Amino acid sequence: MIDTNPALLQVRDLKVHFQRKNSQWWTPKEVVKAVDGVSLEIRRGTTLALVGESGSGKTTTALAVMRLAPITSGSVMLGETALHNLEGEALRQERHRLQIIFQDPYSSLNPRQRVGDAVRSPLDLMQIGSLQSRQQRVDELFEQVGLRPEQQHLFPHQFSGGQRQRINIARALATQPKLVVCDEPVSALDVAIRAQVLNLLAKLQRELGLTYLFISHDMAVVEHLCDEIAVMYLGQIVERAPRIAFFSAPLHPYSAALMSAVPTVQGGRARAEQRIRLQGDPPSPISPPPGCRFASRCPMAQAVCQQELPPLREIMPSHWVRCHRIETIDGVAEPLLALPSLA
Repeated sequence: MIDTNPALLQVRDLKVHFQRKNSQWWTPKEVVKAVDGVSLEIRRGTTLALVGESGSGKTTTALAVMRLAPITSGSVMLGETALHNLEGEALRQERHRLQIIFQDPYSSLNPRQRVGDAVRSPLDLMQIGSLQSRQQRVDELFEQVGLRPEQQHLFPHQFSGGQRQRINIARALATQPKLVVCDEPVSALDVAIRAQVLNLLAKLQRELGLTYLFISHDMAVVEHLCDEIAVMYLGQIVERAPRIAFFSAPLHPYSAALMSAVPTVQGGRARAEQRIRLQGDPPSPISPPPGCRFASRCPMAQAVCQQELPPLREIMPSHWVRCHRIETIDGVAEPLLALPSLA
């Protein structure tokens, strides 16, 4: 069968390592392996969620895709363009094809710049269109994100948090990008406003055919918006699956622990009692263990988990997992040791 929806973004074995400055000049420099071999792809017009706890490397992965963080090794392909090979002016010319919506709507806007100028600034910087067409584009963007044209002359402090994030969305869409990175775009907003912004992102995706890389730690938000889920732990992807398959049966023990913490309206107290509470802290990204990086906190771990790093295997169609303890039995992927029920 011919794939009618090819991948827009393809990331292969991406690594982002940072050197730390040591207090003693004669000691070797420590290397932080923030992202350590990530591979993923996003089909055109869909949303991939990159989830995990703080420090897992999800935001660094997104910044590397945007070429806002240095790439140690690996490849990042946007369509037929090798972003990892571009530098200087060649990279700047590709910026209009990928944009980012930052997490904090309060600090990501210049308080001394009128919001209409902020939305138009990508067009001015990249010299896209005439002065008249740029203003027409800004007018159109304000309407698309649910703001009034006359509000262009106001300053950021005159808007609520939700309105500021709408301005950030408009700015990100100014150059008509193909890929939009959403770095926890609703985590700083009130709960009542989050749904409005998420619905706006979904509406814009349908109307404009946008492709999203969505960074989040909120599984309820992810379930609402995303088509595919990739779970990160200590710089690596430990599970990747379509949304329905993932939320119906997460396979990796870390994914199961994340899902057990999702609040529900019905059965909330019973679910809290069944929550998988992980013990200890993640290992250091400076010296990760030789085996599975989750082994020290995993309720299913055995000796092999401490010794050998499991590969990311396609255990079911389009469902990948990095775990020694997951196998396919009679066509169904199951853990070799039962996890606590999430029902």
